[in-house]
Amino acid sequence: MIPAYTPSEKSQEGILAFYRQCYSLLNQQWNIREKLLEADRSYMREKNLTEAHWKAKQANKRGNPNKFQDIEMPVVMPQIEAAVSYQLSTFLTGYPIFGVVSYPEFADAAMMMDTIIGEQQIYAKWVPELIKTIRNGFKYNLAACEVDWCKEVTASVTTDITLGAQGKPEEVIWAGNKIKSLDMYNTFWDTRCSPMDVSKWGEFAGYTELMSRIRLKQFIAGLPTKINVKEAFESGYSAPVAFGSSGVETYYMPNINPESFMDMSTQATTDWMAWAGIAGPNSKILYKNMYEVTTLYGRILPSDFGMKGLPGQNTPQIWKFIIVNNQVIVYAERMTNAHNLLPILFCQPLEDGLNYQTKSFLQNVEPIQELTTALANSSIASRRRAISDRMLFDPSRVSAAALNNDSPSAKIPVRPAAYQDDLSKAVYPFPFQDNQFQINSAEIQFYMGLANQISGLNPARQGQFVKGNKTRHEFAEIMQYANGRDQAIALVLESNFFAPMKEIIKFNILQYQGGVTLYNREAQQEVAVDPLVLRKANLAFKMSDGLLPSEKLIDGESLAMGFQTIAASPQLAAGYNLTPMFSYLMKSRGARLQPFEKSQEQLAYEQAVGQWQQGMAAIAEALKGLDPQAMQDMLNQAVQGNPMPKPEEYGYSPSQVKMSNENPLNPQGGSVMGMLNQAVSSASQQGQQQATPGQGTE
Repeated sequence: MIPAYTPSEKSQEGILAFYRQCYSLLNQQWNIREKLLEADRSYMREKNLTEAHWKAKQANKRGNPNKFQDIEMPVVMPQIEAAVSYQLSTFLTGYPIFGVVSYPEFADAAMMMDTIIGEQQIYAKWVPELIKTIRNGFKYNLAACEVDWCKEVTASVTTDITLGAQGKPEEVIWAGNKIKSLDMYNTFWDTRCSPMDVSKWGEFAGYTELMSRIRLKQFIAGLPTKINVKEAFESGYSAPVAFGSSGVETYYMPNINPESFMDMSTQATTDWMAWAGIAGPNSKILYKNMYEVTTLYGRILPSDFGMKGLPGQNTPQIWKFIIVNNQVIVYAERMTNAHNLLPILFCQPLEDGLNYQTKSFLQNVEPIQELTTALANSSIASRRRAISDRMLFDPSRVSAAALNNDSPSAKIPVRPAAYQDDLSKAVYPFPFQDNQFQINSAEIQFYMGLANQISGLNPARQGQFVKGNKTRHEFAEIMQYANGRDQAIALVLESNFFAPMKEIIKFNILQYQGGVTLYNREAQQEVAVDPLVLRKANLAFKMSDGLLPSEKLIDGESLAMGFQTIAASPQLAAGYNLTPMFSYLMKSRGARLQPFEKSQEQLAYEQAVGQWQQGMAAIAEALKGLDPQAMQDMLNQAVQGNPMPKPEEYGYSPSQVKMSNENPLNPQGGSVMGMLNQAVSSASQQGQQQATPGQGTE
């Protein structure tokens, strides 16, 4: 970032005009919010707004279980969640989720980068934000997230002797990459290029958020520089705001779920300031209730806005502007990141070259949901008719009110004209035959299978039991080919979305990361980060663990056979490190054994102790037949001349290793000298037996 810059009033007017044009450009081309709303209603099964359905729904709420509601068949949501689950297991299950590899001489730098990324992903909550982004991608075939280097004030606890045992909190600055999933209802971007190219070639991208007074104060306080603060707080929240001829408000909250805990459309209308009694004529700043805060990234020429005194005024530069209530600029700063990308990344899981015309994953299976819903509701309509069938009646004999009584035990009186008459002639019910229910059920199952063909998912992938006589190997082979469509989507996401994200993260760390000591949860050790070492290293991101199925990366059965071959062949065993190989095999199957591997220091110490024990045992064997006391004295002299190795001589600390109660060097328990004493006693007994006549073997 370059030093703080305050645009002139004329420049600020030009920036605001640029922002309004950027925002209106998207809405002039298509009504994207209506499309998003339609997709969300299909996903949440809230498209049925008919009168019959709502009357039945209200009757059920009032305790009347005899009314049948219509149902929207769950096709869209299960299909999307099954597809999303595969991508989550592909990209977001590791620690860190973006691992790095390098040459052996840069192994320390790779460890530093892994540690930094791992800690940033936990603090900044990368995983839940990316989950929302990927889910949006499958719902809309369009999703976006912001990847930016941020600084935040966080808390730390120190020791102050004046407070006794109580710790003292203090503020510290956290700096790192943050990933924020963007609400597509309130995101705008340059649609003149494809979504994947917006960060590289687009001229602008941004998003709008709603903030309360306190939230805005916290937000502005965390900015590196700030301008027009008082004007921003006093600017009125005006919604809707029409830009040009678009006629749409800048911030939009969809009202999708009618049974939600709150009405989202009224969230910003409560006058909190007046209710709390804060606002008044004596206030230094006339705060408002809510604020629209827009973050805009633009690739601009400073000369176009009269921004004087800046280097390279006619060279395209990326600037970040923060605008409050579409009226006041509170932040303006040039982004000098090494990656030179707009820090808003867009993705399309399904990409066929048609850009914005490509159907989303949801749109592909939505007709199946509507068709199966119609079939299911036709069966429900039959149930309604079976309960309240249509009929003909003679109003001169039977009243309509008596026939329409909902009570199943109600008695129906007849009029005087029907006395002593054939009552069967008073009412004639239409014959009812429901012979379509079985047909509808079969057709629903057929269309459900058609949805699986469209999406590339099978029932087993969705956790459903499938009958059959296939063996375990046949089933595994079929499932290996069943996720081919998912792998194709994963490759698209990796190259067009995650690859530029990784580059942004890497360059931001190399450019802004300072020296710090962090804890690596995978290696279970502290790592001292040296920015100079990081910048000298040649680091590259490795492919995510789940991008290819584990069966393609490693065949467990073949590798197990390889282990047996290595164990039977000493020459092969001498050429491999079996312990790391075994840990790798188990890690590929989900078991992490690396923390239990012995260190090189521990192995060297145990090897030295083993050699020492063998030497002492050889000496005890050589002294057989001597007087036990003389044998004990000579062994003591041998131990003094060749003392037992100590752990500290090899840099090994047994206290840092979790061991069992047994001594790993002596599973039977007891000290090494105790073992030697046992050897002396055994040798003495053998000597006595050999010296006693008649006790030898035949």
